[in-house]
Amino acid sequence: MKKIVLSTIAALAVSATSLSASQQFYVDDKGQVFTTSAADRIAIKNDETSVFAKSSKLEFSGTHYLGFINKNMKSGDTTNNFEMRRNYVQVKAYVMDDPKSYVRVTLDGTYSNSTANSGGHADVFVKYAYLYLNDILPYTGVEFGMAHRPWIDYEEHQGWWMRSISKVFVEADEAAHLTNSADLGVNFKTKTPYFTSELGIFNGEGYHGTNDSSGANDEELGDGVSAEWRLTAALLGNGDKKRKPLKDSYFDASFFGQYNMDNSHNANSLGKSENYKFYGLHTVYNNPSFLISAQYVTSDNDLANDSNWNGQGYSVNGTYRFGEKKQFSAFARYDEWENENTTTGVVASTEENAIYGVAWQQNRNFKWLLSGQSYNIEESNSKDWDSVMLTAEVHW
Repeated sequence: MKKIVLSTIAALAVSATSLSASQQFYVDDKGQVFTTSAADRIAIKNDETSVFAKSSKLEFSGTHYLGFINKNMKSGDTTNNFEMRRNYVQVKAYVMDDPKSYVRVTLDGTYSNSTANSGGHADVFVKYAYLYLNDILPYTGVEFGMAHRPWIDYEEHQGWWMRSISKVFVEADEAAHLTNSADLGVNFKTKTPYFTSELGIFNGEGYHGTNDSSGANDEELGDGVSAEWRLTAALLGNGDKKRKPLKDSYFDASFFGQYNMDNSHNANSLGKSENYKFYGLHTVYNNPSFLISAQYVTSDNDLANDSNWNGQGYSVNGTYRFGEKKQFSAFARYDEWENENTTTGVVASTEENAIYGVAWQQNRNFKWLLSGQSYNIEESNSKDWDSVMLTAEVHW
């Protein structure tokens, strides 16, 4: 290990992963940590309290989405806010003989705006906490615990690389808003050159939800589970690789969805819970110069007289990359979602969401994004808005 960008995390990672108490480390005037001496580096004293773990290796990392947003409501209101959209700090502990098996814990720090009863404050919660076992079946590993749900992580790392400014179509509040990215359960992940998949069983309510089994009239809420899946054809034969969008070309076609049984979020006033399900088709083509992606999703909610989680829609997005190292990009995305009443089939509302902007990959760890967004509900202009965002995306 030659250098770690952030000195505070570096000090923790170095002490935690050092295999020898006698290892000497050095720091320069920028706070960068090294394992070799030089004229501009000072030796770090080794008399601090040791940090250790009962594992062969600890791996620390972080992801941070920090930004500023100017939001203009069509009703006339304007807001300006600095945002902490994602603030992950993560550790993987390699506790198995297999070097690709590990335990992962990811903490996420968010900021809550002030309410009538309390001031604004930062919260930290567990986003992921699971055991990953590699190759328990041919070409297949498994996550067990607070794990990835099958679809969203795939799309964020193959079809929509701008997560720092917007969630994907099936998760975004301005679009379908059908699911989220993590839940308690088990997820089997298969990778081969021409086919990849994720098949999982989860509680169904997601990491923000409550699996509540107590309800009115002795009805049980949330006592079901959710069957979830992603099946992907990797048409260029590199599905088993960890792809890099600025270096690799890939062409994928996917079928994904959920069958969510007796979900406690989907309950009527009598305490009776119902099923809902959604299905999606998605395709993406990427090469170092550009990416283009499209999807169609349909959702069906068994709860009568309800338009939540019931409807259909589509999303398309594209990215054009330029510059000597493809460090600059221009991107755009358009979503349209129709909410339908489950009993009458009449469209209750049509949501249109447009995102556009430019990005600069300053280095391997750091990206700047300047973006705009326009949200429109055809049946209710009072909720429409436009925004401009500046975002700093950091990975270490």
